[in-house]
Amino acid sequence: MDPKEKLRIDKYLWAIRLFKTRSQAGDACDKGKVKCLGNNLKASKTVNLGDVYEVKTEARKWVIKVTGLLEKRTGYPEAILNYEDITPPEDLDVVKFTAPSFQTGKRLSKTGRPTKRDRRDIEGFMS
Repeated sequence: MDPKEKLRIDKYLWAIRLFKTRSQAGDACDKGKVKCLGNNLKASKTVNLGDVYEVKTEARKWVIKVTGLLEKRTGYPEAILNYEDITPPEDLDVVKFTAPSFQTGKRLSKTGRPTKRDRRDIEGFMS
């Protein structure tokens, strides 16, 4: 990439695979989850070599230093060569990812309305 060209922060974060889509990277910028020197960044901010960014994703908090510029999304082995992860060890476990709990349709044991089977058992017990 020519050093004179400009690269947006949302496109860079998408290209180095911190976010799955570019729109997710842009939304993170809009919500204040991407910072440089403690200041929130807009998605259109230009990325420069040597910049340090704090990024909060769903999985964890990142502190990255830009070592190379990627304009297009590449494979993971190539993408990790373009940034340096300098996250302090105490910040690695700050943001915990919790899988959402899905309703399976089954009721929890001994809660809620009785099932048909429970009703039959009660009727058999009462007669």
